[in-house]
Amino acid sequence: MAIVPARRRQTPPRIRVLQIILLILVSVISYGALVLPSLTGPAAISLQAGDVSPSDFQAPQDIEYISEVRTEEAHLAAEHAVAPVYAPPDPAIARKQIERLRAALQYITLVRGDENAAPEQKASDIASLSDVTLKPQTIEQILALTPARWDSIQQESLNVLEQVMRRSIRDTDLDSVRRTLPSLVSLALNEEQAAIVVELVSAFVTANSVYSADLTESARQSARDAVEPVVQRYKAGEIIVLRGQIIRPAQLEALQKLGLIGRTSPWQEYAGAGALVLMLTALSGLYFSRRRLNFLFDARSLVIVALVFLVFVVGARLIIPDRTVLPYAYPLSAAGLLIATLFGLEAGIIFSILISLLVPYGMPNAFDLTPYFLLSSLAGVLVLGSARRVWTFFRAGMGVAVAGIVVLAAFRLPFASMDGVAMLQLTGAAIFSGLASSSIALLLQYFLAQTLGLTTALQLIEISRPDFPLLQFFLRNAPGTYQHSLQVANLAEQAAELIGADALLTRVGALFHDVGKALNPSFFIENQAADGNNPHDSLDPEESAAVIIAHVPDGVTLARKHRLPRRIDDFILEHHGTMVTRYQHNLAVQAAGGDASKVDIEKFRYPGPRPRSRETALLMLADGVEARSRAERPQDEEAIRKLVRSTIEAAQKQGQLDDTQLTLKDLGVITEAFVTILKGTHHPRIAYPKDVTAGEDVVTAPRKV
Repeated sequence: MAIVPARRRQTPPRIRVLQIILLILVSVISYGALVLPSLTGPAAISLQAGDVSPSDFQAPQDIEYISEVRTEEAHLAAEHAVAPVYAPPDPAIARKQIERLRAALQYITLVRGDENAAPEQKASDIASLSDVTLKPQTIEQILALTPARWDSIQQESLNVLEQVMRRSIRDTDLDSVRRTLPSLVSLALNEEQAAIVVELVSAFVTANSVYSADLTESARQSARDAVEPVVQRYKAGEIIVLRGQIIRPAQLEALQKLGLIGRTSPWQEYAGAGALVLMLTALSGLYFSRRRLNFLFDARSLVIVALVFLVFVVGARLIIPDRTVLPYAYPLSAAGLLIATLFGLEAGIIFSILISLLVPYGMPNAFDLTPYFLLSSLAGVLVLGSARRVWTFFRAGMGVAVAGIVVLAAFRLPFASMDGVAMLQLTGAAIFSGLASSSIALLLQYFLAQTLGLTTALQLIEISRPDFPLLQFFLRNAPGTYQHSLQVANLAEQAAELIGADALLTRVGALFHDVGKALNPSFFIENQAADGNNPHDSLDPEESAAVIIAHVPDGVTLARKHRLPRRIDDFILEHHGTMVTRYQHNLAVQAAGGDASKVDIEKFRYPGPRPRSRETALLMLADGVEARSRAERPQDEEAIRKLVRSTIEAAQKQGQLDDTQLTLKDLGVITEAFVTILKGTHHPRIAYPKDVTAGEDVVTAPRKV
């Protein structure tokens, strides 16, 4: 038998290997996401300092303990109160600076007394001093001084520097000390001479008391040691932290001392997360091995499903732990909506269940978060349905929001102390989650469909509109073929609905299956005038067959030029499978004297491949039935049924249906669907009398019995 039942469909080895690899990879990464909090610290705690308190915490009994946190805070405060400690002034530094000043003064004295040097040379020599940089004006003043005045300035400079360096000078005090120099100069000197003294001395003022790290640390340690341990006391019923407050380290310590929050052993978390992941992996593997959904047999679809699942699981586990409102605003439902849009309602429901059980595992509010994610995701997927309109995404988002609000009222309101503001916050989070989920799903399905060649209902509806450019081109260039495609689409769509295939995809694929004929419309009988010439009459059978077969690759070229989904290519390529153009082949055999061995039959065969899905198989059968019904014009139901059966049997005998999932029951349903539609198409009509006006109804008189 050529038809393989769907339940016996064999999975290709490479797809089987990919399924196993992805299942293991997704399980391992999901497990890692679940135990991530335990891996990032020595132990997992339900709350941390800096978190927002999820509820009011009261001391259940009196308690008194030495608070390590508050004691350490007191130690730090005592340390910070200690000022930096500097060493006493060093006399050696003062003597050194005085000697340097004396050497500079002696040098200037020598330059002043050099009778052989010109004034310019003297000024240059004084300016070259390395220890002090004098202004040119000051140098001129020094050279102009009398020896007696210069001696007074030298002595006053040494005296002022000695007075200054006897003080304790730190690095931070240098500027302020230099500003005090004018007040130390003897009043016996005039302003000009006093300025010279200040300029000379300023260059040699330096710090003589340096910061001592050892002394400072010793002082701080003494301050720490003087602090007594801080004793913290709480009375029974006393509030430790209120809901909504940021938990401080001292409050966290109190909660731990009172046992209100505790630590769990990491191995328990690892084991629990592993058990959950293993159970979900086994159940999902068992379910999909029974259901055999279409995306399971496509490598690209498998990878996309795995990526979508992991992105939402890992993203949620990284973002929402230890948050109060954010978990309810996280658009987790977008994962189910997106998968349902791309791969069907059933896949969306299953993955919504899986992801809703994984994400909230181990969180403090998992009791209400799990049903919140689960029921809101399922509501969104069910409201979305086949996603044939943009409006349905908004409805799905509202479904997510409403379901989330109802779950909060059922699972959180009775079991947690909440005021009106908190309830409004969570309600707003649920509404945001719904709208964000639908928006993300709408955008991602469009992006994935465009970039990865996937097919969505929205895409199919968009390209099937009569004003779509390719359909307009098709209608203008090949109106006969266009009408044929409409009839085939009606036949195939009705049959697809009855056998549970994708009716929308089947209809749209049927609309475009013969679009390649629009490039050479005159070579196809449905586009030729009744009294026109047939161009095939001037061609030999091989050339004629080549022109006819060319409408398949021509159709693919047009489909890719107009960016049709790649799934439509399958309908164009497979609607004739690997059949032979019998009419041209028979002509070639006749031309060869009836010897078929002299004719290469492969030149008359369509390139294929054979139909590989129920949808393309339906198109092949509907195409054949419609074409034969136009040519043979059956007059009654029996003739129509015979035509349909012979068309299906011919496809079976040629092995064209071997790669499909059609069952014998499906073929019976398809036959009845085709017969019913063709009966309506080929019903008899009454001949109009010649004198009846166009458009006027003709009523026949009842016959006498």
